Amino acid sequence: MTGIADAGFLVAFANRKDLHHHWAVEVATRIDKSLLTCDAVLAETAFHLEDASLVFAMAREGLVRPQFQVSEHLIRLAELASRYSERKPDLADLCLIRLSELNPRLPVITTDVRDFRVYRRGRREIIPLLHPPRI
Repeated sequence: MTGIADAGFLVAFANRKDLHHHWAVEVATRIDKSLLTCDAVLAETAFHLEDASLVFAMAREGLVRPQFQVSEHLIRLAELASRYSERKPDLADLCLIRLSELNPRLPVITTDVRDFRVYRRGRREIIPLLHPPRI
């Protein structure tokens, strides 16, 4: 299995005290190919974990693979920012929406169901999600 990793998943995976830790570990056991992500997600993860070296280890060990250059997608990211301005999306979310557009067969692995249920690829296409069950 592979997918597109959001910061919530990575934080839950690394933090044993996180509400979704067991779910994230279970998901990680099914991963057989590095998860795609972006630098903004890695920065957000490092911020929440307060440990950049742990995030680098996730990439070095192949859990995630940054695969996104913001500079190559500025126009589309600006369109998405404008479209979802009322939700105040951060750069990581915008990059994940764009990664999903570029990799339509991959689910976004996230704990942020509230926002990702609203975001769309293109104009109307639902983004497939892998998320923890509701608690």
